[in-house]
Amino acid sequence: MTLFQTLALGTAGIVATAIGAALTMAPAAFLAGSGIVVGPDPALLSELRAPGAGLAVLGLVMLSGLRDAAMRPTALVAAAIVYVGYPLGRLVGIAIDGLPPAEILAALTAEIAIALWLALAFLPRRTRRVA
Repeated sequence: MTLFQTLALGTAGIVATAIGAALTMAPAAFLAGSGIVVGPDPALLSELRAPGAGLAVLGLVMLSGLRDAAMRPTALVAAAIVYVGYPLGRLVGIAIDGLPPAEILAALTAEIAIALWLALAFLPRRTRRVA
């Protein structure tokens, strides 16, 4: 794996793991950074923690692809799920609900940037044949 690929997958994995862990352990505090107020409702907190844990696990799967070549294809699928799925969901939200706060738009921008970085690093390139 090239340094460019290692950095792309490593960054994707660290970001997903960190955000997922923060959502799992302290959803109200994490979301407060985006101006979202979460009350002490156990049902809502559970609904926030569950995808947070899923995101953290997907991040760990991405990171496993750095050390284990056999895990790399699975790591890349995990990265695609996260870094295509999250921006897609945010874009649907924008289309249906309108523009969210700047912090959410910044997250969208970062997710798209990581998705593009991963695509540049891992999508196969066509080579031209000289006739």
